[in-house]
Amino acid sequence: MDTITQIAFNARQAANVLQTVDTAQKSVALKLIKQKLASAKDDILKANKIDKDLALQQVEAGKLSSSLYKRLDLEGPGKFDIMLEGISDIDKLEDPAGKVQAATRLDNGLELYRVSCPVGVLLVIFEARPEVVVNIAALAIKSGNAAILKGGKESFHTCSAISTAIRQALDDAAKSSSENEDEKTIIPADAVQIVESRQDIDGLLKQDKYIDLVIPRGSNSLVKYIQWNTRIPVLGHADGLCSTYVAASAKLALAQKVVVDAKTTYPAACNSTETLLVHDSHLASGFFAALAKTLIDHGVTLKCDPPSLASLQDTVAKDHADKVLASTEEDYDTEFLELTLAVKTVSSVEQAMEHINEHGSKHTDAILTESEREAKQFMAGVDAAGVYWNASTRFADGFRYGFGAEVGVSTNKTHARGPVGLEGLVIYKYQLHGNGHASGDYGAEEGKRAYLHERIHVQEEETLSDISHKRQRID
Repeated sequence: MDTITQIAFNARQAANVLQTVDTAQKSVALKLIKQKLASAKDDILKANKIDKDLALQQVEAGKLSSSLYKRLDLEGPGKFDIMLEGISDIDKLEDPAGKVQAATRLDNGLELYRVSCPVGVLLVIFEARPEVVVNIAALAIKSGNAAILKGGKESFHTCSAISTAIRQALDDAAKSSSENEDEKTIIPADAVQIVESRQDIDGLLKQDKYIDLVIPRGSNSLVKYIQWNTRIPVLGHADGLCSTYVAASAKLALAQKVVVDAKTTYPAACNSTETLLVHDSHLASGFFAALAKTLIDHGVTLKCDPPSLASLQDTVAKDHADKVLASTEEDYDTEFLELTLAVKTVSSVEQAMEHINEHGSKHTDAILTESEREAKQFMAGVDAAGVYWNASTRFADGFRYGFGAEVGVSTNKTHARGPVGLEGLVIYKYQLHGNGHASGDYGAEEGKRAYLHERIHVQEEETLSDISHKRQRID
């Protein structure tokens, strides 16, 4: 067996074990991983500095974008501690596996249950941002999945140091001779594996026998390359081309606050607004000029269509000609990932929706309006994973949604959409409980039994064990 196949096979073996691990054992593993990462902090930050120093040279040579460089940093104030706290946040979340989603009594003593279960083996490919290793490892273990991770070459040393600590934590736990069962876990170290080269990825994309889901996190070119080069299902998004529509009834103060946040708090993020749609009534009223001035004061360059550009010529553009530019058609299909914002004038919510559905990436889009009717129309009509009313697109994030962390953002229309947390890492299986039942006993002919098809009421988050205990109490 070649090396790549062995990696995928080992992950499958680990996934088979993980499907049988209970919530308590998962919790033990997550706590041990947090402890090991904390004790390895100095080594991890040393590795991170090596990556940053090498990446800075690439930035200065024009071979690496500044946005990717920013994603590397683990030394920022509190960033390492936040990464560790994310493990605890995930540990506290409800275990998504083993939940009864639906139940039907086919006949007396013959009951069908749809039960959530792990997807299996995840292949997660990402650029820079080494804390992704920790996030994915915690999410995978909590949901009962094995994970193979490939970071960008820019984060190689950091990812390796983090991976080493995680594997040591799982190895130590598996070898523990403690008599206290609460201090043990049977999760194999191969539940989390790191691969290093681009060639590894090409090989792993062919491992559809062992790998169940590919999750790419990175540039448009990375995601499209993966989508075109594998038979394994891909969960993710190629672009984060988000738009914010400022409707006629929008309040200026609200628009200034929300749009500035959506564009400037982290321009390199996939949930940053890239296109500003402005109702044409705001051009002559001074509303747009005030909004534009606020954005420019925060360092934003505006690329405006003819009407919006003309409205600024006698005001903002006089003092900020370098920040107010004419747009091209290409700008409305561009994910800038920097302090640049395309501006388009529209005359109705219908035009705004039409523009977004044509040019957007189905990630996250927002409307700023005082009209509930208009907001509901926008949120129903825009085809995106997230649609917001009077709120920044920057809220499109697993942590902000309360998922603890996210494995990625999906614009797919499959089992998971938007920020994908634990619930997006489980699928379901059907379990049929009988007592010697045979399908030949049922039918419309004389002497055959008829199916009952009675719905069994299931409470939210109920497990088969819960249902069994409840029945025992009733009996």
